[in-house]
Amino acid sequence: MIRLRRMQDSEFQDYLAYFIPDYAAEISSNYDVELEVAHERAVQEVEADLGQGVDSPGQDLFCIVNNEASVVGYFWCKPGAGSEPVFISDFCILPPCRGKGYAKLALAALEAEYAGAGHSDIRLRVAADNDRAHHLYLAAGFHVTGVNMRKSISAE
Repeated sequence: MIRLRRMQDSEFQDYLAYFIPDYAAEISSNYDVELEVAHERAVQEVEADLGQGVDSPGQDLFCIVNNEASVVGYFWCKPGAGSEPVFISDFCILPPCRGKGYAKLALAALEAEYAGAGHSDIRLRVAADNDRAHHLYLAAGFHVTGVNMRKSISAE
C-alpha cells in the first residue's frame, strides 16, 4: 500500500538530487547536447518552475510513501485551474523500490487526489525510449494523444 503526501521543505533537496541528473540525462539523450550543457538547462528549468521550492505557485510536489512511511518516489504536477487537466511534470519510483507495484498504486492515488479536487484528466509526456513507462501508462489507462518529433538542422 502507498499514499501521497505533500513534499516537505526538508525533502526538496533530496528530490532535486534525484531529478536534476535524471532530467539532464534525458535532455542530453533526446536533444544531442553534452551532459554538462543539459545539466545547466535542467537547473535553469527547475529554477524557473520551482524557484520557491515546495511553495512554488502552480506546482504540486508529492512524496510517494509506503506503509513504513519511507519515501519510495515522487510526483511533480502542474494542476490547471478549476477542472482543467493536471500535467505530470515528473514521476519517479526510486530505483531500489521498483518492481514492487508502487507505480500503479501511485498513479491511482494521484488520480484520486485530483479527481477529488474536481480535475477532469491527467496528462503527461514520456520520452520515446522509455518503454517501461509507456507500458505502465498504457496499463494504467492512459492513451497516446500525439507524438513529439525533432530533427537537427544546421546552417550549412
